[in-house]
Amino acid sequence: MTEAFPLPTLHRSPSGLMLEDLALADIAAQFGTPTYVYSRAALTAAFESYRHALGARPALVCCAVKANSNLGVLSIFARLGAGFDIVSGGELARVLAAGGDAGRIVFSGVGKTRAEIRQALIVGIRCFNVESAAELDRLNEIAGQLGQRAPIALRVNPDVDPKTHPYISTGLKNNKFGVAFADAFALYQRAATLPHLSIRGIACHIGSQLLDGAPVVEAATLVLRLVDQLAAAGIRLDHIDLGGGLGIRYRDETPPTVADYLAPLLQLFEGRHEELCFEPGRSLTGNAGLLLTRIEYLKPGAEKNFAIVDAAMNDLARPALYDAWHDAVAVTTRDLQLQKYDIVGPICESGDFLARARELAVAEGDLLALLSAGAYGMSMSSNYNTRPRAAELIVDGAAVHLVRQRETIESLFALEQVLN
Repeated sequence: MTEAFPLPTLHRSPSGLMLEDLALADIAAQFGTPTYVYSRAALTAAFESYRHALGARPALVCCAVKANSNLGVLSIFARLGAGFDIVSGGELARVLAAGGDAGRIVFSGVGKTRAEIRQALIVGIRCFNVESAAELDRLNEIAGQLGQRAPIALRVNPDVDPKTHPYISTGLKNNKFGVAFADAFALYQRAATLPHLSIRGIACHIGSQLLDGAPVVEAATLVLRLVDQLAAAGIRLDHIDLGGGLGIRYRDETPPTVADYLAPLLQLFEGRHEELCFEPGRSLTGNAGLLLTRIEYLKPGAEKNFAIVDAAMNDLARPALYDAWHDAVAVTTRDLQLQKYDIVGPICESGDFLARARELAVAEGDLLALLSAGAYGMSMSSNYNTRPRAAELIVDGAAVHLVRQRETIESLFALEQVLN
């Protein structure tokens, strides 16, 4: 039976599991494990699927930096002409370091600091997605100090259920994000009176890992009604930001294609003058990367067997955080009996697991590829248990590029000091 991988450039050959034209075993031999490995071809194809589906419609596709903030990955999207969705001053600095255009950056997030706002105004970002009345006042104040007008859109909360994991739902009325839909009209009127603000658009983002486009269309319909109400009151917007959130296949999900996801939205906005903005993250990077790890020990038990690997929950937090599924695939096939294993790491937590109850034919020292790890993998990693974070690589055909060196233990306490 042929294996079906969600990562489109992953395949088997006599050399074992291959990513584009390189054997993962050779990558591990050269760079060690655990290591994140991304496919440039898959990253490019994912972005181009949005551009192709949007066609001639005026639109901006902003890569959500939080999903994968590696400079090498961001530089690929920058060269493709992407915009970027950021939520911190650090992400702003990353985008600029990767060659991104400040004029194509939207700044979201509920807690923008004064320093971050000032930094973004100085470099000239495209727009602030404002998430509270207090933020309007802060933006107006700082822009005035700089002699500027801050470009703004209100992020409205339409209270639409995205039918996703509660931790990644962002558009319900009990979420911290955005301004209440019922308050938005009055807030736009207030923003119009503030001298150092320039009203540019409206934003809406209801959640992540969406497998059904219907809630997004429902939210967009509500947003469009508000846009027309604002226009009737003399407040005309030049763009409508519908966020991101399109899901991917981790296990047996059947998310819509980008074209199918966007089609009803494009129909809804047909004939309108506003530019559309989208902020995909997971659908751009999730199935373009994997985490390569090595089995240190096989530990049989009375009730379950464990495959103890050199990656851990600090490297890939999603299973421990969301009970998320990542396919675990043996890099080299072996003529051994299949056994069921929990794949766990060496961290001192019972929640340190990467996969549960997986049937594998493996031996100690074998390599495993944890798939669909290109989004919210490395970007959510930590140094818990004083573990250096993984290396990151980008495969480009038969070439491989080290885009983040593996941390050293010494680097972890370089900013600390002992007391005399």
